[in-house]
Amino acid sequence: MEVRHKLWRCTVCGYIYNVDEGDPENNIPPGTPFEALPVDWVCPVCGATKDKFEPVDE
Repeated sequence: MEVRHKLWRCTVCGYIYNVDEGDPENNIPPGTPFEALPVDWVCPVCGATKDKFEPVDE
């Protein structure tokens, strides 16, 4: 069974992407899994790319 994390932390600035909240400012609806974010999505705080994020164990 694949484990889907709900929280992802930006390793550059510490911003937390929460799947339950999405990223409304960038038109990412609540419930959008991190893996489903657009390839060009970046951290809304510092602009880091998706590869700079790590899953957070809840």
